[in-house]
Amino acid sequence: MQSTLYRASHWLALICRFVAGVALLGLLAVTIADVSTRYLSRVTEGAIALRVAGSVELVSYLMLFALLAAMAANVEKSQVVVEAFSHRLPQGIKNRLQGFFLLGFMALGLILFVGLLDSAAAATQYGEVTQDLRLPMGPIYQLAALLSLLLGLRSLIHALLGIFYATEEGTTHGE
Repeated sequence: MQSTLYRASHWLALICRFVAGVALLGLLAVTIADVSTRYLSRVTEGAIALRVAGSVELVSYLMLFALLAAMAANVEKSQVVVEAFSHRLPQGIKNRLQGFFLLGFMALGLILFVGLLDSAAAATQYGEVTQDLRLPMGPIYQLAALLSLLLGLRSLIHALLGIFYATEEGTTHGE
């Protein structure tokens, strides 16, 4: 059971890292293209007036995807139990506390998932589009919902590993 949880977490993390990487590369490309075309326009005193349409919009949605995916990919590494409360506790208890904290992140991921799915359904039903590029909002909300679900799933997996498989050495078996 424990090795199955680790394998599932590993593959979900790889997917999330890939999505985060693609989103960050896209964000970087849009930003570089926008800055370059603005500079080119300024240097040529408007003779060459190229612009990246909807660059602010693209960057904001790509940042959303990058952040959600990165959070989901690294959830087990980013939670630190406050040392003021736990510094004298045995490592196994600290691991279990971290597992319980991760249950909160599981709840957060699932709440975001449900809310974003609801927003996706409403956006699809009413034909909601983005302001500048007129892209449909439904798929944007759906991808954000999926990434939130992955955050919830990975948090649950690592909460279970921390609570039930914590060891005194500071890690869980199989890491």
